Amino acid sequence: MIKLNLGCGQNLKEGYINVDKFNSFSPDVVCDLEVTPWPFESNSVDEITMYHVLEHLGADVNVFFAVMKEMYRVCAPGAVIHIAVPHPRSDSFDGDPTHVRPINQYVMSLFSKKRNLECQENGWPDTPLATYLDVDFDMAHFSMSLTPHWTEKYSSGKVSTEEIDFAIQTYFNVVQEIKFDLIAVK
Repeated sequence: MIKLNLGCGQNLKEGYINVDKFNSFSPDVVCDLEVTPWPFESNSVDEITMYHVLEHLGADVNVFFAVMKEMYRVCAPGAVIHIAVPHPRSDSFDGDPTHVRPINQYVMSLFSKKRNLECQENGWPDTPLATYLDVDFDMAHFSMSLTPHWTEKYSSGKVSTEEIDFAIQTYFNVVQEIKFDLIAVK
């Protein structure tokens, strides 16, 4: 069972092949994820972790597509991909000049053929990226972590779930981090 910790930086994980572009923290494999192909066999990886990595990849949309295609290529059928990114409307995203790609649940849903088909059947204008790129990732889990300010307001009952939902859609710095678990459908 091959497990990859892509873009590991200083966060080396035991039991994973730790991969990073820089050798600063001695990863197992030094690899620029924006350069394909990656040094892993097709259908060989059972699990991928990308902790605050995907937002650093693909300032050019074609590079981002290549990263998604390469991730799909190396994944075995049913592989799980754990992704955590800063929310695009947060200081966590805006505060780092190396963040080049906003990632949210809507972006990631475009890489699902099931979602592409649903959009097509309903006449929705969403771009069918899974179909175009011949990749297929189902979203198995999605969660958001509120900033400490909004967590306190919500936990103390000062705001309702509906007010939190409104705030997320309206204001900056409500959500700090988004997490996804994707499944490679093959």
